Amino acid sequence: MPYRAPIADFRFLMDHVVGFDQVAVTDRFSDATPDMCDAILTEASKLSDEVLAPLQKSGDEHPAVLENGIVRTSPGFAEGFKAIAEGGWIGISASPENGGMGLPLTLATAVNDMMAGACLSLQLNPLMCQGQIEALEHHASDAIKALYLPKLISGEWTGTMNLTEPQAGSDVGALRSKAEPNDDGSYAISGQKIYISWGDNDFTENVCHLVLARLPDAVDGVKGISLFMVPKVIPDADGNLGARNSLRVVSLEHKMGLHGSPTAVMEYDNAKGWLVGEPHAGLAAMFTMMNNARLGVAVQGIGVAEAAYQHAFTYATERKQGKASGTGTIAEHADVRRMLASMKADVFAARAISLANAVAIDMATATGDNAWDARAALLTPISKAFGTDIGVEVAATGIQSHGGMGFIEETGAAQYARDVRVTTIYEGTNGIQAMDLVARKMMDKGDAAFALLDEIEAAAEAAKATLPDLAKPVWLAAETLRETTEWLVSQKPNDRFAGAVPYLRAFARVLGAHYHLAAALTDDGARKRLATFYIKRTLPEHIGLLVHVREGADDLMAVTLDDLAS
Repeated sequence: MPYRAPIADFRFLMDHVVGFDQVAVTDRFSDATPDMCDAILTEASKLSDEVLAPLQKSGDEHPAVLENGIVRTSPGFAEGFKAIAEGGWIGISASPENGGMGLPLTLATAVNDMMAGACLSLQLNPLMCQGQIEALEHHASDAIKALYLPKLISGEWTGTMNLTEPQAGSDVGALRSKAEPNDDGSYAISGQKIYISWGDNDFTENVCHLVLARLPDAVDGVKGISLFMVPKVIPDADGNLGARNSLRVVSLEHKMGLHGSPTAVMEYDNAKGWLVGEPHAGLAAMFTMMNNARLGVAVQGIGVAEAAYQHAFTYATERKQGKASGTGTIAEHADVRRMLASMKADVFAARAISLANAVAIDMATATGDNAWDARAALLTPISKAFGTDIGVEVAATGIQSHGGMGFIEETGAAQYARDVRVTTIYEGTNGIQAMDLVARKMMDKGDAAFALLDEIEAAAEAAKATLPDLAKPVWLAAETLRETTEWLVSQKPNDRFAGAVPYLRAFARVLGAHYHLAAALTDDGARKRLATFYIKRTLPEHIGLLVHVREGADDLMAVTLDDLAS
């Protein structure tokens, strides 16, 4: 399928919208010069366009399969992963001490966006590796770091995350997997895990599983969970591979999409593993990986949205039908133009939010400033939920813009919708992201949210002198969101949760308008016209969303199950 990495958008956002200049002047990331960033984006775009994009359809039509206990991956995926690994892309933001590039997460986020747009099924593999690398860097012993990190960063070995069990989905505390101490300091891990992305492959020599399990003295619930490194093949202290561990892929899931990505049911039968972090503190370590993955999943949604938009735009500007003016193509019809404009404007908004999120993480890393930590924490659930929701919506609109041909698999429009759909579910469903936003992320009484709203209002106030027609509605929207946030933080949990999803969506809409306004303040006429479309036609959605938020839970919970069953 045709795909071109949108490097002009990344350059524009980093230069004019999300404040990447702050990151580049820190001591920690002083190597991220304009020339370095340009080289990274250019090379990543070549990889995405020329190597990964041609694998998109292959992965869909020739899924990964399990044959005699061996996972056979889709044609071309081995070569694609080799190109990713040899280019150093897995370790782009990993510590140079273990072979990584040590570059800002903002650049890694842009690269992940491109690769996801090119071939999401394959990109999911290095994303899992990056999350595991970060978890080990923060929580593992020096011995585990020295043994595993260089292999994961180089792509010689790959990594997975094993949380979910048949009886324990989002309720991770209900897991039953066990860890029994061995005499040599290792542990015997037993249990079954499901939905394990890239649980195995046939192109790397080892797969490293981070597995949540309970020690014999563990209490019930999340406070009794520990984290273990359980490799497919057991290495010695020098990284030389020895005996095969006592674990196996039971089956591969038959999925709606992402057919090229093997999603495994894993079984551990007294498999040898090593503790990562402190006993009973496994969830904290796993959340390091999950938070990394949540931003990564956000740009998976955005990357697929970009690809679906490009696909729809190409079709709409080539397909001639009806009595349209101009080119005579369907792109000249007002409703098709509406669809294309809404797709492009939403992709820009979601991408800006995710990159601003990455900038906040980089600034927190570089400065140790708690305010940046709070900003990053606030933006993470918004990035994940809005980015993946937009992925689903843009892919659906892409099908619609094709008319009847969108429903025909040969056009390729449907694959984007099938592939991206799961991104709203994994790494915490978008409902859970919204609940996290209105609960945990508001434990500061809304201070981080109000600080961000202060910035949005100040920027809009400053823009009134040059773009009053756009700046005024952005300021008013931010003020309405502020008033609702003040109401929200005074409510009981269930009243917050009842409006959590619309609240997150409204927040994202206001953020998107803020970043579109910043784009409109440049000399780029196309950016200004797109910003005008978004601010005047899409931003007003926040009003109805916030009305929903302030209704609380009473009327919702008054609807009985009998009412719903009738």
